Amino acid sequence: MLGDEGATLELLTVGSLEVEGRLVEASNATLYCTISRSGSTAACVYKPVAGERPLWDFPDGTLAGREIAAYAVSKAAGWDIVPPTVYRDGPFGPGMCQLWIDADESVDLVALARSSGDARLRQMAVFDAVVNNADRKIGHLLPTVGGHLYGCDHGVCFGSEYKLRTVLWQWRGERLPAAALAALERLRALLADGELATELAAWLSSAEVAATVRRVDMLLKHQVHPLPPADWPAVPWPPI
Repeated sequence: MLGDEGATLELLTVGSLEVEGRLVEASNATLYCTISRSGSTAACVYKPVAGERPLWDFPDGTLAGREIAAYAVSKAAGWDIVPPTVYRDGPFGPGMCQLWIDADESVDLVALARSSGDARLRQMAVFDAVVNNADRKIGHLLPTVGGHLYGCDHGVCFGSEYKLRTVLWQWRGERLPAAALAALERLRALLADGELATELAAWLSSAEVAATVRRVDMLLKHQVHPLPPADWPAVPWPPI
């Protein structure tokens, strides 16, 4: 991150965006870019709304906004899972722009995803439960050399119906850690005071914002990791 998060967000928002290539394995248009302003330069991912593939279970043109909402939730809870993310115009129209994270290639992602003792990963599982992530794949885990764990690709989150689909089921039914409960309490308070709910409403429907509040309330009430849905594929395919 450049200096601090505020400086990074400013660079992502107003910097000059230049497309360097495309991540061809992505199902939607995902462009690798450089962004620069006043001597500062960074790599980023730009996903234009025009490049989103229509989905049967999410309204057209909403995936970029869902990525912004995921960043807002991650930041509000203090999880720092989603890299700095903004909505801006670009060479192919408006879309999501997110700081590129250089993942530590020495980490075995399959082994990491199967771990039950990694607090960072467990935190991500709680985050996914809050945002109702319908596509948490192994390849969406971004461990850094410094030890932080980020996650990417949150365009299919926040559905009103329960459709959690993830590779992180190893804690299902287990009691939530104290740190997770504290983060959920913080998130619930910010939703209650209206500011976060208003921010989410810019990208989500009123039903989706209400469903997010209900998920937080359910997690706080039962204080356990959720169980896989009975009527929805529990693991994304392919899982990597």
